[in-house]
Amino acid sequence: MKPVNEIDILKESIVLMENKLAVKLMKANRELDSKNVEIEKSAAELILANKELTFQYKERGSLTAELIIANKELAYQYGEREKREAELVIANKELVFQNEENKKNAVELIIAKREIAFNKLEKDIRASELIIANKKLIFKTQERQIKTAELNIANRELKKAEEKQKEYIKGLEKMIFMTSHKVRQPIANILGFSNMLDESISSPEELKLSVDSIKQSALTLDTFTRELTTFMCELGK
Repeated sequence: MKPVNEIDILKESIVLMENKLAVKLMKANRELDSKNVEIEKSAAELILANKELTFQYKERGSLTAELIIANKELAYQYGEREKREAELVIANKELVFQNEENKKNAVELIIAKREIAFNKLEKDIRASELIIANKKLIFKTQERQIKTAELNIANRELKKAEEKQKEYIKGLEKMIFMTSHKVRQPIANILGFSNMLDESISSPEELKLSVDSIKQSALTLDTFTRELTTFMCELGK
């Protein structure tokens, strides 16, 4: 079975998270475009409303002019009604004043609508900036998580290396112990029996016994040498 690579899994998770963030960003951009279209529609409607209001003001001006002419004609025809004409003039002045007030109110309304549109635009900009700041914060958090995961993996690898080093040191100590005890004993026996051959061999039986002892020690040394070789191979693995 193929071992699981934690780094590859982590990278795949990061790619998935980045794709999700990209989809969310595209969705937010589409919503912002839709809001911009709505703002443009509102601006167009406001321009049309202003044009209609201007047209109405012109109509009122025309009516006022016609009314003044009618008043003059009425004053010419009905001299007795001078008092009423004066009252009508006063009424006309009030109407003009009201028209001026209406114009001022209309201008103030336009300014207020523009201020509302500007405030809305500022809110949209702040909302977009907040979204960008949140995305940056999420990205930094992901980077910290990745660094933490990499640090954890490095710590685990370091612990594994320390454990392997300890096992290797134990193996060396065991090999030294085996060498100092199992190797030296057969060698000492061989040397001792060799000295006996030089000094005190007086019969073929004693010679055969000494040779057998030397052979046994050599076999013991050969067996241990094979064990030591196997042990060193396993230690190297």
